Amino acid sequence: MAKSEREFEDGDDAVAAVRSAIVAAALIHVPFDGWGDAALLAGADDAGYTSDDVRRLFPGGAIDAIRAHSSMADTAMVQAFEAQSDRPEKVHLIIRELILIRLQQAGPHKEAVRRAMTIMAVPGNALVSANALYATVDAMWRAAGQRDTDFSFYTKRATLAAVYSSTLFAWIADNSGDPAVIEGFLDRRLKDVSRIPKATAPLRGVMGAGQRFARGLFQAVGPRAGR
Repeated sequence: MAKSEREFEDGDDAVAAVRSAIVAAALIHVPFDGWGDAALLAGADDAGYTSDDVRRLFPGGAIDAIRAHSSMADTAMVQAFEAQSDRPEKVHLIIRELILIRLQQAGPHKEAVRRAMTIMAVPGNALVSANALYATVDAMWRAAGQRDTDFSFYTKRATLAAVYSSTLFAWIADNSGDPAVIEGFLDRRLKDVSRIPKATAPLRGVMGAGQRFARGLFQAVGPRAGR
């Protein structure tokens, strides 16, 4: 029997719990039905909820479901990292571990992630995509203990966004089944970032322009992401 609306109409936490339950149940349907009503309705039915619940909790359809899934993944990533008994201490190693945790957790639903990335790449979804990426890299930096709000706030997040995005695309494209392939790719990206301060003056100018653009984007997205 479907659960009643009264169970989750009184608080945001309860609403989020139901939304998460539906998305989690829908994941097995997404590879076949895509991120749309069919998968969400099937997931709701599996979790004991109704089509009315889907319409109320996902008014934007696939985009709302993808945003919810990304937020769930952010939370699961941080929780798994914090549960480790022997966590790395250096910031770049923490970031490395967080990215690898996120990809490992996404492994069972790789096709769903690939389909989500395709939808988020549509130009009309650029702001939603930027919000989701901002939330993810912000969660990583905060888990790494980087809670500063100085000039480097957006630069750090923009730099990490580039590293994480490129690694995510490489992970999607990789069919080797060998974790060392992606670990090596990530290590090379992190090494590239560490070389930025040693760049020549012309290169620093180009990097500076790119970082200013990224900071502008993230400054626009940041206040929305915090809502």
